[in-house]
Amino acid sequence: MVPKSLLWVLLALPALWWAVAAVQPDADLEALLHPTGELSARLLIAALVVTPLVRLVPRWRGLIRYRRAIGVAAFGYGLLHLVFYVIAMGSLDDMLAELGARGIWTGWLALLLMLPLALTSNQAAVRALGRSWKPLQRLAYPAALLTLLHWVFVHDGLTSALLHFVPLALLEATRFLPSQRRFA
Repeated sequence: MVPKSLLWVLLALPALWWAVAAVQPDADLEALLHPTGELSARLLIAALVVTPLVRLVPRWRGLIRYRRAIGVAAFGYGLLHLVFYVIAMGSLDDMLAELGARGIWTGWLALLLMLPLALTSNQAAVRALGRSWKPLQRLAYPAALLTLLHWVFVHDGLTSALLHFVPLALLEATRFLPSQRRFA
């Protein structure tokens, strides 16, 4: 088992790298948009595949302890993606002008759905929300769908997005298999 503190350090390393790149005099912030958004999507997928993986392979149950950190990191990289987008756009007028584009509003909405998830991904929120916590956390699924759509619309293609999201869909589909057909 990897200590959670080490996991947090590993999850933060790309952000540190990109932050250093962003403050360089010749920084190309538009070039940082793609990798930050892609890492956010990959981490969201990673957080969501934990449960179906554990259902298929129960001995991997230890992965559950990392799910929350991975999900919060997905939000963090989505936020970094947004910061680079805002800076690259240069003005509020330019941002508002393209807000109606499918690739833009799907990204904004996905990040908006991830916000309450990140804010409630701590033990205090779990205790305070009680039974309401888990249904709230299920907002991750529509956030993932919106992230997929954002990826498709922004990059004008389905192939790359599907390469990332199909494994999640297949693992989620295993929830509908009869329990005796699952692997031990």
